[in-house]
Amino acid sequence: MSGSRIVVGVTGGIAAYKAVGAIRSFVLAGHDVQVIATEAALRFIGAPTFEAISRNPLATDLYDGVAEVRHVALGQRADLIVIAPATANTIAKLANGIADDLLGNTVLASRAPLLIAPAMHTEMWQHPATVANMATLHERGVHVVGPGVGQLTGSDSGAGRMAEPEEIAEAARGILERGRDLAGLRVLVTAGGTREPIDPVRFIGNRSSGRQGVALAEAARDRGAEVTLIAAHLDVPAPSGVAVHEVGTTRELQLAVERLAPEQHAVIMAAAVADYRPAETSEGKLKKDGTGAGLELRLVENPDVLAGLGADRPDGVVLVGFAAETEPDDERLLELGRAKIARKGADLLVLNRVGWTEGFASPRNTIAIIDRAGDRVGEASGDKLVVAHRILDAIRPLTSI
Repeated sequence: MSGSRIVVGVTGGIAAYKAVGAIRSFVLAGHDVQVIATEAALRFIGAPTFEAISRNPLATDLYDGVAEVRHVALGQRADLIVIAPATANTIAKLANGIADDLLGNTVLASRAPLLIAPAMHTEMWQHPATVANMATLHERGVHVVGPGVGQLTGSDSGAGRMAEPEEIAEAARGILERGRDLAGLRVLVTAGGTREPIDPVRFIGNRSSGRQGVALAEAARDRGAEVTLIAAHLDVPAPSGVAVHEVGTTRELQLAVERLAPEQHAVIMAAAVADYRPAETSEGKLKKDGTGAGLELRLVENPDVLAGLGADRPDGVVLVGFAAETEPDDERLLELGRAKIARKGADLLVLNRVGWTEGFASPRNTIAIIDRAGDRVGEASGDKLVVAHRILDAIRPLTSI
């Protein structure tokens, strides 16, 4: 949606230089951009840069424009507020409603959606205080893009790298353009990885964190859908505002899906489901006998939940499957996807490459979407929330309302 009023808050982190690229993208897309820079941000990027790129005077001081009540007016006029970078200090202030500067006042005085792009060192991102503050913001419906994993300040590397400007621009575009286009739809999402017990201590499982499924549930909720999430051993919190059903094994997931699917308009099978389970489960912990003989397990196939639903699909339900493959060649990956969607009976299949360092347990994903004819109908790469919106974009035209 061009012509929107976007307030961009820039706070005091080295990643502030990236905010310039995001601001430029907003301006080139036709938006009216007002930058609010904190005092700390101006120690990294000078005011002339922000004014030249945004084409508007920079806002910094809480006490400027008092006669026009500027500290309230900026927030009231905004269609979207973006904070990039959002430092640990800024996130703490947002979570606790602290408004000791112009940016904090603007956020509190606005009913516009808020999008933040966290940026900080890994230790700060993983600190219990930041984790709790982020949970609070998630509960309030704050949109989050990133952070990614990569090079940080100096020689440090890890989680906490701010999303790239194009990812921020894409996330903002989605919020402004899509609005609540899924209002009235009921969407079921499966997320995480099922586990098949060997004994009371051990299990057969996979490396899925549930991040992509959770991002899909969050994105669908934000676009107005009534969302149900079937969660299998998530490594990340389930989003607020969705109905959550926790499951452990593939069979438990199957029963939950079969029970809930007839009530839905769309079912998105993003969970990584164990293909096999032990033929027998020991009631006690299996112990080594000291002989070095090893342990043999006999595995049996689990039910194919997606294929079962595709063969006995409730009327009017759009069915979306996922295919996680290690195939490195793009064309071969598409061939595998086309064969799989033909077997599964899904309307759409999301193909994503996984490996030791990509796909699973990562904040980013790269996907391609194919339809029943095997044609590519969408693709995305980047933050999993951005990817989630692209998947929902492909689903929306297939729904009945």
